[in-house]
Amino acid sequence: MSVLEFIIEVGGTYVATIAFGILINIPRRALNVGGWIGVLGYVLYRFTVLWGGGYVVGNLLGAVAIGVASLQAAKIKKMPMILFNIPAIVPLVPGGQAYQMIKNFALGQNSTAFVFLLQVVMISGAIAFGFLLSELVNRIQRRFWRHHKRL
Repeated sequence: MSVLEFIIEVGGTYVATIAFGILINIPRRALNVGGWIGVLGYVLYRFTVLWGGGYVVGNLLGAVAIGVASLQAAKIKKMPMILFNIPAIVPLVPGGQAYQMIKNFALGQNSTAFVFLLQVVMISGAIAFGFLLSELVNRIQRRFWRHHKRL
């Protein structure tokens, strides 16, 4: 992948994240930060895949980064965390695999469709588990700061 291709991917991710935020009526003051959180998650996912980590691990790490960054943005902007989470997760959603799964089922190519079904389930599970881990990281971080302030 060239630097230009990477810049185009990052720009497209930012625009897609903001466009989805506009589509679901995210407040204007949350759009820019949500776009950058989406880029952060996607870049982490992309580098993990490029360095041989696989799609599932990449989605897991991207979802953790999105969850942690969304909580920080929610604290700074004094807005609900979900306003940043939902648009930012869009670049990680396995839409291409889901399309291929449905297409292959419709064409009667069930073995190929089951391969895509397994990918969709694994990627979706990784995203959900990533959000779970990000909540764990956020709670540990809160506990650490609370304990640190007492000292």
